[in-house]
Amino acid sequence: MAKNHGPQVKDDEQYEALRDKGYSKEKSARIANSKGAEKRGGKAKQYEVRTKKSLYDEAKKVGIEGRSKMSKSELAEALRNN
Repeated sequence: MAKNHGPQVKDDEQYEALRDKGYSKEKSARIANSKGAEKRGGKAKQYEVRTKKSLYDEAKKVGIEGRSKMSKSELAEALRNN
């Protein structure tokens, strides 16, 4: 049975599953709270097959600081942990 994470998390089971996969608390809550999230996702290419520019643009969109000095692998890691 999923632990209750309070009113800020709508889907406690999904939140816990994402945390178990290594997602941050913020990202797990954001996904667990988005309407219809269980039906979306899995359509983006893996970070390793995307270009550095694509990763940089994504990092810019989500507000990762220091992205201009990051390598492709560092950008991918930062996006995974955001």
